[in-house]
Amino acid sequence: MPPSQIEKYAQFKALHRADTPFVIPNPWDAGTARILSGLGFAALATTSAGYAFAAGKRDSEGALTRDEVLTNARAIVCASDLPVSADLEDGFGAAPEACAASISMAIQCRLVGGSIEDTTGHKDTPIHGFEAAVERVAAAVEAARGQPFLLTARAEGHSYGQGDLGETIARLQAFSEVGADVLYAPDLPDINAIRTVCAEVDKPVNVVMGLSGPLYSVQELGAAGVTRISVGGSFARAAARAALGAMIRAAQEVMGQGTFTYARDAVPDAQVRLMMSGWKAGTRV
Repeated sequence: MPPSQIEKYAQFKALHRADTPFVIPNPWDAGTARILSGLGFAALATTSAGYAFAAGKRDSEGALTRDEVLTNARAIVCASDLPVSADLEDGFGAAPEACAASISMAIQCRLVGGSIEDTTGHKDTPIHGFEAAVERVAAAVEAARGQPFLLTARAEGHSYGQGDLGETIARLQAFSEVGADVLYAPDLPDINAIRTVCAEVDKPVNVVMGLSGPLYSVQELGAAGVTRISVGGSFARAAARAALGAMIRAAQEVMGQGTFTYARDAVPDAQVRLMMSGWKAGTRV
């Protein structure tokens, strides 16, 4: 029997209470969810950037609708027995009610977690004012109350050139006070800033690695107080670049030499079939 939503939620919650940080990778479709599940990760998180790339859209505010994001998330949930958290962007609306609706719909998709950003989608004023940001998180918390759902609140100022660490910490503290379960401030400048954030808040902290800025190991981040490490769209970008490179090389070989040796480097069909049918790391074809 596959684990229930309640069981997945309990597993996900327990990961945030462990003594060491855990890495939560970001699949962008059902296939990558199956592969990452088989590799031994303990939970998954969706990525709006990765899904946008796969869908042929830009990774920007408003590029994906709530229905598109949740349909993609539901496919990932159905493809894996692991707990899945969703990137719910800005909650798909400025009003607190929009954030609350997004959380309720995410729970109906059997997601056990999700994040809400304090972004507006407007170029000139990209970040919601302090009070509005807190109200939006509070509405999301209320929608998740009593439900098997872990809410992550994101302070995005550093991603939009508003890198005041004091303001970021104040926002995260306020998000915690209204009930957010996990706190997240992307694009913090260095390990000292990460350490400071972790010391100044009372909830688990997520950081993202692999996108931009300095790169730190799981051990270094754990020593700084980090609980959860995501990779955002970095797996999707790496896969896309590698796939395009392989396709270009294959096409050049066929056109330039008339040979087809590129096929020797491809993953065997039998291995792909295993990956799509409950494959686990170490399984032999």
